[in-house]
Amino acid sequence: MSPIDREDAAWGAARELLKPQYAQESLFDRLTRHFDQFVGDLLDMTAGGGAAGGVLAAIVILLLLVGTALLVARQIRRSSRRRAGPGELFDVRRLTAAEHREAAERFAAESRWTEAVQERMRAIARDLEERALVDGMPGRTADELAAEAGLALPPFAADLTAAARSFDDVTYGGVPGTPAAYTSMATLDTRLAAARPASLGAAS
Repeated sequence: MSPIDREDAAWGAARELLKPQYAQESLFDRLTRHFDQFVGDLLDMTAGGGAAGGVLAAIVILLLLVGTALLVARQIRRSSRRRAGPGELFDVRRLTAAEHREAAERFAAESRWTEAVQERMRAIARDLEERALVDGMPGRTADELAAEAGLALPPFAADLTAAARSFDDVTYGGVPGTPAAYTSMATLDTRLAAARPASLGAAS
């Protein structure tokens, strides 16, 4: 029996793919089959393609494995974030407390209460950072801010927790901001701006 050359194999594969069952093949199944065939060709090249071909195939396989691992790791991180609940307090912008307050007032003047609540909470967080009452931790959540600030300013712990919950509600929970929520946040901001840490208050 004579061996089948590459051209005959290609024609055979083409005729096989013209069969009716392949017309019903899903896109995922088709992509999986092509990927399996590609990997198989690479493995064949590694085994019988000579030194250069084997090295090249090994490099390609390694890159595929690394790429797959990175995609899986990225998906795991995304899933973990979704399971963890609310995300970061700040977005990509780096603004001062005063700038966040100005933005909050502009949103409030336009009755954009959700954005107004968000910016006022960010003003609170940035003000506490600027006064060194909390650390400037990247990626901080509103709940983490409230917990840390509550240690420095115990009389405000409950109010900070409520403010963090309000921020999470409008940002991640789909709850629309309201004038009352903004007024409460702005009032807390004003009170916190005049507050001193518990240790300083006791020393005086």
